[in-house]
Amino acid sequence: MTGTGTHPDRYPGAAVAPTLDTWQEGPHNRWTFAHLGELIPTATIGRRFTAAPAEAVDRLDAVGLAGLRQRLEESFTDAFLVLHRDEVIAEYYRPGFAPDDLHLVMSISKSLCGLVVGALVEAGSIDPTGRAVDYVPELKGSAYDGPTVQDVLDMVVAVGYREDYLDPDSEVQSHDRSAGWRTRRDGDPADTYAFLTTLTGPGNSTGQAPQFQYCSANTDVLAWIIERVTGLRYSDALSKYLWSKIGADRDATITVDAAGFGFANGGVSCTARDLARVGQIMLDDGESPGGRVVSPDWVGAILAGGNQDAMNDPSFTGTHPGGSYTRQWWCTGNERGNVTAIGIHGQYLWLDPATNTVIAQLSTWPEPDSEELHALQTSVLLDVSCAMDRIGTTTGKESKENSA
Repeated sequence: MTGTGTHPDRYPGAAVAPTLDTWQEGPHNRWTFAHLGELIPTATIGRRFTAAPAEAVDRLDAVGLAGLRQRLEESFTDAFLVLHRDEVIAEYYRPGFAPDDLHLVMSISKSLCGLVVGALVEAGSIDPTGRAVDYVPELKGSAYDGPTVQDVLDMVVAVGYREDYLDPDSEVQSHDRSAGWRTRRDGDPADTYAFLTTLTGPGNSTGQAPQFQYCSANTDVLAWIIERVTGLRYSDALSKYLWSKIGADRDATITVDAAGFGFANGGVSCTARDLARVGQIMLDDGESPGGRVVSPDWVGAILAGGNQDAMNDPSFTGTHPGGSYTRQWWCTGNERGNVTAIGIHGQYLWLDPATNTVIAQLSTWPEPDSEELHALQTSVLLDVSCAMDRIGTTTGKESKENSA
């Protein structure tokens, strides 16, 4: 029991939390010997040896776009993959980055969390019209004391949280420090749970029409709700309800804080191929090789777009005038119906329903956000989508029937 209530046991079998000085001793080692990577930095010993390629892996001809490789290089792309009708038809990996390598996907992690919430809504474990504080009473008195789960999903919670990645005094940097992503300061909350309880604001009690406010804390509130209704650590819930079902080639990873809470808003790493598999679920009405993940209604609501009147983010509407946000996904509102998950430093999971195509682009921009690089990367995604019109325009179900 802590000041933020009971959480899934991080150290089953250990009398107290193990430390660097005690982890080799019993009973701590009943947990640490199987979870050493959560205490000590570890390196992967791959089941297949894939030496970092000295040259780029370049298989882009099928797209038929002149200059595509140069545009990928200009946008600091590490991995680029085009999945059409569940078949990889084009891919690119920069020199030194192998197809099996995991890549941090930053806030694409949010969209993965949204799918887990959708799975639990389908199971009847979460009511999206229910209040967040009813699932997590420790949030009483915070900005989340009033908003519904749907409000949190759609990021229409008014909260005192500055998403300024370069300001050391911003709430997002305090959030990072609580999650173990930055060096802690005196007085920082002990972990992410504690940090979330400190956030204040009117929530949705202003009497005004709901307005979009991008806030990474919202996703971690959703992950806390997921833990409460499942009894699982968030990392295990992400495995049970999503990753174990998609037919992944590799395990994904997620960073954890001092309490073992997964950094749901930005801490997932995976391969481009496995990330594209998540997008394929969206184009297959929520079905995956391992069974249904979310309902067709959940997917349909995302592909239809969210509340355009609530969207007030000029950095998004400047490129996508009809844009919106719902269930932790960005909706462009363009004539193609493109929907995307986005992470800072150039991470995109792009859906083109018109051609049943998924594009994963994982980059390492030198700065978190860049209008120029967003424009360049978005132009690549749109141009590839349009190029797919020449390859096929059938929907997911029709495609599978035709290819059978």
